[in-house]
Amino acid sequence: MTISIRSVEKKFGRYPALNSVDLEIADGELVALLGPSGSGKTTLLRTIAGLEFPDAGQVLFEGQDVTFASAAARRVGFVFQQYALFKHMTVARNIAFGLDVRKGRDKPSKAEIKTRVEDLLKLVELEGLGGRYPSQLSGGQRQRVALSRALAVQPSVLLLDEPFGALDATVRKSLRKELRRVHDATGVTTIFVTHDQEEALELADRVAILNAGRIEQIGTPHEVHDHPATPFVCGFVGEANRFEGTVSGGRFTAGPVVLPAPGAADGAAIAFVRPHDLVLDAAGFAARVERVVVQGPLANVDASLPDGRRIEVCAARDDADNFTGEVKLSARRTHVFAA
Repeated sequence: MTISIRSVEKKFGRYPALNSVDLEIADGELVALLGPSGSGKTTLLRTIAGLEFPDAGQVLFEGQDVTFASAAARRVGFVFQQYALFKHMTVARNIAFGLDVRKGRDKPSKAEIKTRVEDLLKLVELEGLGGRYPSQLSGGQRQRVALSRALAVQPSVLLLDEPFGALDATVRKSLRKELRRVHDATGVTTIFVTHDQEEALELADRVAILNAGRIEQIGTPHEVHDHPATPFVCGFVGEANRFEGTVSGGRFTAGPVVLPAPGAADGAAIAFVRPHDLVLDAAGFAARVERVVVQGPLANVDASLPDGRRIEVCAARDDADNFTGEVKLSARRTHVFAA
C-alpha cells in the first residue's frame, strides 16, 4: 500500500500541529516518524490512521483520496504504547478479536480464525501461550500480542505509536529486531512513531525528522545521520558538539576551535562535530581531558576548551590511555550551516 501525504495541515485551537506536510511512502516500506515532543509526529500518524482529520491537504492510499475516510474504511492496524489488550480474554481471543466481530460474509469461519491465530502466534514466537491471559505475560510478550492482533485483520497499513515506550531497555532492543523480522515476513507498509533515535535508525528503511509540525528531512538512517540537511537535524539525530563562529576561506573558527569547512560560504555559521569524528592530532586545537569513561569497546571522553566550553570525544577503548591532561584535537568531518 502506497501512502501520499499532500500539504496536510492541522491545528488544535491556535496551535499548528502540522504545517503543510508532504510525505510519500512506498509499498512495503517501514518508515519512522522521529522528533521531539510536540513536533507533530503522533498527529501525523493519527491523520494517516483516520483518527484525526486535517484542516487542509490530502491523504491518499494507492492514489485514492481517503482524507475523511474512517479508520475502519482504511483497513489500518494500530498498535499503541499501552498494549490495550482485553484483560478478560485469553491471548488467542485477543488476537482473534478483530475477526470475531466481523459480520456476514466478511467474518471468517472458526477454523480459519483458529489457523490465523496459530500462524500469528508462531510468527511472533508465542506458540503455546494462546490460552494464557495478558496478566500472565511479560510486557514484551503483551506487546507481541498487540502486534499480532493488529496483523490478524490483514491490514493494508500497520501503524505503531511509541510501541516500545513502556518497556525496559533490554526488552526494547529485543522487540526492535522482532518488529523488523515480522515486517520483512509480512511485507505490510509500516509507519511507527518514536522519540528514540537509536530505535528509528536501527529499524526503519527511511526516517522522517519532524520539528514544529514540519518535516525537516526524510532519508535513510545513513543519510539523516551522516548528511543532515539542517542544523536541527544535525543537533537532534545522534550526539554532536555544537559551535557558533564564523567561516572564512574554507575554515570555521569559534574561539580556540578551528575546523575545516570546505565549500561553506564566508560569514556567521554554526558547526557540529560528532564525538567520534574528533581525533588526537598534534596540529589541532587544545583541550584538557576531564574524565574518561570506558564502555565496552569505546572510551567516552569529557574535555574542556581553554575558554571553558565543554566537548565530548568518543574514541576506541585501546586509545583511552592517550586521553590524559592536555591534548590536541582535530575533526575528521564537520557539518557547517550558515547562522
